[in-house]
Amino acid sequence: MAPPPKRGTFKFDKYHLVMIALRESAAAITEHAPPPCPREWLEAVHDPTYVEEVLTQTVPPGKERRIGFPVTAHIASRVRHTSGGTWLAAQLAMQHGYAANSAAGSHHALYNTGAGYCVFNDLAVTANRLIAQGDARRVLIVDCDVHQGDGTASLTAGREDIFTLSFHAEKNFPVRKARSSRDIGLSDGTDDDGYMEALAKNLPCIIRDFAPDILLYQAGVDPHIDDKLGRLALTDRGLAARDRFVIGQARSLGLPIASALGGGYGHDQREVADRHARSMLAMADENAEWPKATA
Repeated sequence: MAPPPKRGTFKFDKYHLVMIALRESAAAITEHAPPPCPREWLEAVHDPTYVEEVLTQTVPPGKERRIGFPVTAHIASRVRHTSGGTWLAAQLAMQHGYAANSAAGSHHALYNTGAGYCVFNDLAVTANRLIAQGDARRVLIVDCDVHQGDGTASLTAGREDIFTLSFHAEKNFPVRKARSSRDIGLSDGTDDDGYMEALAKNLPCIIRDFAPDILLYQAGVDPHIDDKLGRLALTDRGLAARDRFVIGQARSLGLPIASALGGGYGHDQREVADRHARSMLAMADENAEWPKATA
């Protein structure tokens, strides 16, 4: 785990706490350590100059401010591994039905800069590589973070083989939204019922019409009513219903689904980590008909 940066507001300790919560759950999970994402995979999506800046820790101060923390050697190594983790989760999902990356979901990272605590966009990198390598013809990215997946939308704009679906709080960050394949901007205070109504209205028909080969799921828990950066009002039960619905839709059509952690913010990092862990365990439980879930 990368050490906390000396400046910035992002809390890196939640990732370690997520793994503690998963291990303490006694659930039947298998842990994998991902390899670093190859540089050429990153450069296929991001500006090679920006990739060089990250890998050599020469990111300009303006870009670091936009990211939200300094890009140190520890961070550079971390983001290559977390991007590799989403790729590995996709590969494992194709074997087991579902797999989770206990980090990443870095949906704000853009072509030539990071933003919003995101350095490289693991979702776009993984989707691009799955198609380039012939593992999938079409990839659906479902983003249920409370913030719009503007980076993912921008990096995949115009592609007919990648569909981006974003459910987010309309008045939350980023102020200037990108255009996803479909955007569902929710009103402040949307509760469990309102959220599930929007999800049920949109996701099944998109899966049917787009006919993806795999679903990448940004499973942020920041729509929770107690999240300090969210504007929605989902309860623990609502988050579980959301996650079970997403994976249930994929599984009903035999689609593999790989999730990434996404956002979740609060003063009590263990509380946030527990939400993330419960999210992954709910999806693994929904996938129980497959031989074994993996995380």
